Amino acid sequence: MFWFFIQLGIATVILIFSTFASWYEGSAILDNPWEWEYSTSFSQLTNGEVQNVKQISQLDHFVYAAKFQPTFPLIMVCSGLYLLLLIGYQLYKSQIKLFIYFLSLLAGSLFVLSYSVFNSPTLGGQIFFYFGLVSGILCITIAVFFYFMFFKRKAKVVIG
Repeated sequence: MFWFFIQLGIATVILIFSTFASWYEGSAILDNPWEWEYSTSFSQLTNGEVQNVKQISQLDHFVYAAKFQPTFPLIMVCSGLYLLLLIGYQLYKSQIKLFIYFLSLLAGSLFVLSYSVFNSPTLGGQIFFYFGLVSGILCITIAVFFYFMFFKRKAKVVIG
């Protein structure tokens, strides 16, 4: 349990640091009005077309950073995903079937998020597409591994 809290603490610190760094890097969108049409999806949902700096949502800072300076947003997503996996494993380690469902749901979410940036012309969008795709495949692979381990162990109990 001690090792769990150490991992949780380190991953949380990395998540917080990378979130602030991503937000700071993404604030460059305020100086690039020609990019507002393409990188202010959250602001456009709430305000319609963005006309001035005051209409730009803080979430759009992350979108802009992910598109043009993806290092810290990728670290942010990796640490967040690690936290989800760590907490999910801790919650469901005694209930392998629920952990398999958790991994499958997480993989499906990663595939959907990956598909949402499939046609991105920016390097950051392409990086996030492949990251989501590979992470989803890894989650499915781990879920299949646990599935076969669960039923193999169950079969030994029934036979033995």
